[in-house]
Amino acid sequence: MDKYIPRLKMHYQENVVPALQKQFNFTSAMQVPRLKKVAINQGVGAATADKKLIDLAVGEISSIAGQRAVPTKSKKDISNFKLRASTPIGVRVTLRGERMYEFLDRLISVALPRVRDFKGVNDKSFDGRGNYTLGITEHIIFPEIDIDKITKINGMDITFVTSTNDDQQAKALLSELGIPFKKDK
Repeated sequence: MDKYIPRLKMHYQENVVPALQKQFNFTSAMQVPRLKKVAINQGVGAATADKKLIDLAVGEISSIAGQRAVPTKSKKDISNFKLRASTPIGVRVTLRGERMYEFLDRLISVALPRVRDFKGVNDKSFDGRGNYTLGITEHIIFPEIDIDKITKINGMDITFVTSTNDDQQAKALLSELGIPFKKDK
């Protein structure tokens, strides 16, 4: 019986590695940058007033990611925001391996095309160390979310962590994987 390999992982091994090896003149396939992990983070600021929002956010992010999300807690008291230390104020999940490729495939082929007036993602969100963060304003672009059961539309940040420290190589890797960056005019 054959082991299941995600479609995007096969695309990476068969097409992306040779293309990047040629583009950057790498002598070995092991020098080619690869995607290490995808971190999904959602801040739920209204959770200071209503604790049920965290449970709803955990369920939604878990269904989007295909892996259980965990609540994030505040580190200190901030009186202006009515915030106490160790109060749940967000949700996060880190994807690696097969689930990471499956999520990225769904993001590229299903979710991003559902964004209204989509012209590509901004290529200025690299951090200088080869990591890219994509901000999504509405989590309802994912087909796993049932719009009828949504009480509040939340945004989220999706961070792609790569094995390179060079933003140019990271951008080449992500665009070869299929992330649609805006075309320079």
